[in-house]
Formats: sequence, structure tokens, C-alpha cells
Amino acid sequence: IYKDLTALRKKINNSRDLKKYLNELNELEKEITLFHAEAVNKIFKKIKFKVDIIGFHGQTIFHNSLEKISKQLGDGKLLSQLTKKNVVYNFRKNDLNSGGEGAPLTPIYHQVLEKKFNIKPVNFINIGGILNRTTLWSDGELSAKDEGPGMCLIDEWVRLNSNKRYDKNGDIARSGKVNKIILNQYIDNFYSTNVEKKSYDTNDFDISFVRGLSLEDGAATLTHITS
Repeated sequence: IYKDLTALRKKINNSRDLKKYLNELNELEKEITLFHAEAVNKIFKKIKFKVDIIGFHGQTIFHNSLEKISKQLGDGKLLSQLTKKNVVYNFRKNDLNSGGEGAPLTPIYHQVLEKKFNIKPVNFINIGGILNRTTLWSDGELSAKDEGPGMCLIDEWVRLNSNKRYDKNGDIARSGKVNKIILNQYIDNFYSTNVEKKSYDTNDFDISFVRGLSLEDGAATLTHITS
């Protein structure tokens, strides 16, 4: 599933590609849903309390908040049939339709954390493939967006240049040297050519600029660019 997912995600560069690869997307969505159903039913056998609702985020394959499109692979209706439970899904799409940026779950969790620790204003940084930032202001106002690359650049580099899926503990990057010329050129070019977007997606970034570097030096340079 992981290999199919990463390969298909590379093909989806714009909303038109969602139609172009519709059959592949539907096949993978079914596979992902069956995988989740199997995991959920295993959990049901272990727990002693009753579950009323399943929240099904799915797997993000394409996200563009300006077009109000966020495609998650995950069939909520099929999962409901397989688990015999009510399933809530399509969180991102509903959030976009309500004027949000398409990242509705994490900010609510961060809001609960803020109440527990009672610190305002505060930023919460959540690093996944893309980095999500939640800001809670002193007056109670909340804002959130996908701020930029999280682990997506480093993970892709490691996948393409080794038999590993990610840089565990940052060991590969730590053993390499940062190419400061490439680093500075990329940063200067990024800020001079990119109009700030509301929210970024993995498709907004590529790693072509580090081609030719060793595995270690590429990982080190991408880590610095990401940070």
C-alpha cells in the first residue's frame, strides 16, 4: 500500500490529474479502506468499552485550499459497512467548505492542550509530511495552516536514493555535509518566486535541486532547507 500510495501521489500534480487517474485512485482507496477495517476490527476485539463512532481521516493524496479541493483516499461508507459502526469522514472537505484551510482536526487538539497548560499566545508546530502550525491568540482567536515542508522532502530523497523509507533519527543527514551554495540558492529563489500560499501541499515542493549530491549530503541539505 505504501509503495502504491507514494507512486500514485507523485502523479497527482493538479486537480485535473484526479480525473485522469480516477481508476487507480478508486482501486487504492478500496485497498486502504480494507486495511483500516481490518485494523479497526482487531482493536474492537481487544478493547472492553463500546465504540459508537469512528473518525476516518483517510490518506491525503492532493490538497489545494485555493481551489477548495482536498482529496482523501478512504471510503467512509465502505468502512461503516465493514465495521458496522457510524463513520465520520471527509473532514478536510467539510472544513474547506466552511471557510477553513482544510486541516480541522489538529487545531482542535491543540486548543484542548492550550486549555490544559493555559499559555497564550502560543504556536503549536505539528510536523508530518507537511508542517502544520496552529496559533492561539490572547483573545481566543485561532488560526491554522500548512506552513511548509515537514518530512516530505527528506523522506522522498531517502526513498529515491536508498532502500530505506525515511532517515531514522536523522542519522543519514547527521553523517553528511550541508551544501551551502545549494541551500542559499534555494532559499533565495523560494522567497523571491513564491507568493505566500494559504496552505502548502507536498506537490508544491520538489527535490530536483539536490540531484548529484551524495545520499548523506542531500539529506543534510534538505534537512536544513526544511528547518
